[in-house]
Amino acid sequence: MSTNAEIPTLDGDGTIPAYVAAPDGEARGAIIVQQEIFGVDAGIRKKADEWAAKGYLAVAPDTFWRQQPGIELSPYVESEMQAALGHMMQHDFDLGIRDIEAVIHWIRREKHVAKVGFVGFCMGGKIAYMAATRTDVDASVGYYGVMIDQMLGEKHAIARPLMLHIPTADHFVDAAAQKAIHDGLDDHPRVTLHDYEGLDHGFAAEIGARRDEAGANLADGRTEAFFAEHVG
Repeated sequence: MSTNAEIPTLDGDGTIPAYVAAPDGEARGAIIVQQEIFGVDAGIRKKADEWAAKGYLAVAPDTFWRQQPGIELSPYVESEMQAALGHMMQHDFDLGIRDIEAVIHWIRREKHVAKVGFVGFCMGGKIAYMAATRTDVDASVGYYGVMIDQMLGEKHAIARPLMLHIPTADHFVDAAAQKAIHDGLDDHPRVTLHDYEGLDHGFAAEIGARRDEAGANLADGRTEAFFAEHVG
C-alpha cells in the first residue's frame, strides 16, 4: 500500500490518502511532497523518506484519489504512461489545490508543525506554483513544472518564496514557454528561477532512466538550502 494516512478534506466530504514519513524526534518543519502523474510511487515515497531523515515531517498526498486511489504507474510502459496522462487530463486542479490546503491545515493543526514547505514534480511543479499563489504555504519548489507560462496572471498573489527548476531541453515545456516564465518572473522579488542546460523533464526522478545524477544533486541541494532557510 503506497499510503498510510487519511487526511480530511476541507468540507468533510472525504479523506485524502497520503504517505506520511515522520522524523525521529520533533520535526524542524514539514514538507508536502507532490507526486508526478504516476501516483505516490516508490520514487515519491523515497523523496518523502529522505525529507524525514533530514528532520522534516513529510506528507505525500494521493492527488488522483477521487478518480482512482492508490495508482502506481510507470513512464516506461506506454499503456501506463497514457493512463497517467489521462488521469492528469481529468484532474480538477482547482479542487486539487483545496486538497493541498487541507493537507496544510492538517499538518499545522493535527501534527502541530507550524512551518510547511511544498515540493512538486512535473504536474506537481505546476501545483507548486498554484500553492504559492493560492495558499499560505511558507515556501514552494517546483521541478520542471508544466503550464506555468499559462498562469502568470496569478503571479501578483505570490506572497511567500517560490523556487522553480527549469531544464532547458524539457520536451513538455518548450523554449517559448520557458521564455514566458523568465519574462514573467525574473524580476519577482519572491521568485528564484534556476535553468539546467541540456537537461530534460524528469531529470531529478529518484528511479528510472530519466534521472541525471549531477543535475538532480545540484537541484536537490538548492531545494534543501531553500527549505532550511524558509521552513526550518
